[in-house]
Amino acid sequence: MTATLELFDGAFWRDPYPAYAELRDAAPVREVQRPEGTVWLVSRYADVRAALADPRLSKDWRYTLAPEGRADAPAANIPMMLLLDPPEHTRLRKLVSRSFTVRRMEELRPRVEQIARELLDALPPTGKVDVMAEYAFLLPVFVICELLGVPAEDRDEFAAWSNTLVDESTQDEATAAMGQLSAYMGRLVEQKRLQPDDALISALVEVAEDGDRLSQEELVAMAMMLLIAGHETTVNLIGNGLLALLTHPEQRALLRERPELLPSAVEEFLRWDSPVHSTPVRFAAEDVEYAGVTIPARSVVTLSLAAANRDPERFAGAEELRVDRDASGHVAFGHGLHHCLGAQLARIEGQEAIGLLLARRPEIALAADAGDLVYRRSSLIRGLRELPVELGPSS
Repeated sequence: MTATLELFDGAFWRDPYPAYAELRDAAPVREVQRPEGTVWLVSRYADVRAALADPRLSKDWRYTLAPEGRADAPAANIPMMLLLDPPEHTRLRKLVSRSFTVRRMEELRPRVEQIARELLDALPPTGKVDVMAEYAFLLPVFVICELLGVPAEDRDEFAAWSNTLVDESTQDEATAAMGQLSAYMGRLVEQKRLQPDDALISALVEVAEDGDRLSQEELVAMAMMLLIAGHETTVNLIGNGLLALLTHPEQRALLRERPELLPSAVEEFLRWDSPVHSTPVRFAAEDVEYAGVTIPARSVVTLSLAAANRDPERFAGAEELRVDRDASGHVAFGHGLHHCLGAQLARIEGQEAIGLLLARRPEIALAADAGDLVYRRSSLIRGLRELPVELGPSS
C-alpha cells in the first residue's frame, strides 16, 4: 500500500509531525512516494533503532538488482564512508576515528566559543537580523573550515554545492554539484600533500594503520563527507534550537534561570526537531520484518529519525519541548555502525552558539509569525531558510 498522507510535499515541510504521528499509529512500516521514487518508510522508535543497526539493510545499491545482475554492476562512484558496508566502512572509520574522540573535540571548545563571540560582536546593536545567515550558518562553516583546512573564503561556493546535494534538486543539478565539489576537494587534497598544515585533511593524508592509508579517491570522498555533514546538520541544530526557544518562552525562561541545563537542552532540541529528517536510503539485502510488516528484498528503505524521536512509546509527552528532559537515547545522530562521527563537535557548537546568543542578547525575539517561516525542501535535512529576529539590546 502507498501512503495517501501528504508526505514530502506542501505543508509537510513546515510541520511534518502530524503526518508522522499518523504513520506511527496506523502504518509504522509502509511504502511512500518521494520525488526520487517509492521507498519503505519506518517511523516507530523501536523499529528505527533496530533498523539502524540491522546488517540486512545495506548501503550497497546493487541489492536492488536481481542476484545474477549484481556481480557486473559497479559499486558507488565515490568511496564515501556513509555509502559503504563493512569491511570497507570499518576500515575507513578506523583510519579517521582517532581524529574525532570526545577529548579531541572538547579541545576545540575554546575556539568554537571564540568564533561565536566574534560573530555576535559583528551583529548590529539592535534591529532585525536573519540569524540563520548571520550566525547559525557561519559558525559551523568557520569551525569545519578550520578543522579541515578549507579556505573560509570558499564557503559560499561549497555551501551552494552542498545545498544542491541535500535539498530537492534535479538529477542533473545533483550530478553537477557532486562533480564540482569532488574536483574542488581533489585540488585541495593535492595542495595539502605539497604544503601540509596542522588541519585534518593534512592529517588524513598522513594517517596510517598497519601500513594502510587512504587512497586519493578515499581522501576526496572523506573530505567531502566531513565538509557536508560538518556544517549542514549543525546549522540546523542551532536554527531549530533557537526557534524552539523563541516559540516556547517558558522553556527559555527555565534555561535562563538554570543555565546548567544547556547540555540537556541541546539534546532535547536534537530530539524534538531533529536536524536530520530521515536517513539516506538503505537497501534490503533480504526480506526484513518490522512491526509485523515484511519489507521485500531489493526494496529501498529510509528511516525517519524525526518520527522516531517523537514516539510517545519512547519519550513521555514526546510532542512537548522540555529542556530539562533526559533525552538520551534519541537517534538524531543515528545508531550503530553509521553513528555520526562528529556528534560531539555538533553538541559543542550547539551549546556554545545557543548559550552565548541567549546570554549576550537576552531580549532576542522572533520577528515573524512562526507559521510563515519557510523550511528547506529536503527529505534528509530539516532546517529553516531564514530565521528573522529582533535582537534587542546587547547585555
